[in-house]
Amino acid sequence: MRKLFFTIVLMIGFTAMAQTGHRKGMKDWSPEKIASLQTKQMTLALDLTDAQQTQIQKMNLENATSRMERIKEMKAKKENGEGKTFTSEERYAYKAARLDHQIAQKEQLQKILSKEQLEKWENKKKERMSHREGKGKGSHRAKTHKQ
Repeated sequence: MRKLFFTIVLMIGFTAMAQTGHRKGMKDWSPEKIASLQTKQMTLALDLTDAQQTQIQKMNLENATSRMERIKEMKAKKENGEGKTFTSEERYAYKAARLDHQIAQKEQLQKILSKEQLEKWENKKKERMSHREGKGKGSHRAKTHKQ
């Protein structure tokens, strides 16, 4: 039961990521390619050392691999007709598992990155979230509201 909720949580996160315009082609990529690109983006943004790049690459590969596994599981369930609406308890468990994963990720990053790098990464993360919500400077929603 716990695995199911964790899988669902991660699946939703990946689905949300896959629906963004610039990541549509990523669904056909291997976890290694995805992890490599994510690591390179972080290296450019944060000036990572070689040791940091190795640790981040490992973390990104683990995440990408687990996301791909969850996607395959969810597709199989959907094809078998096992997809269903979730109860309140199942949704709660899913959200709790997702937040636990995010906390663990943040703890890992705190061990790998310097304070300055972590702060810069958190700011970039906030900018991306703001842009996705339509509050960013160049977002489509922000432009349409100005007109």
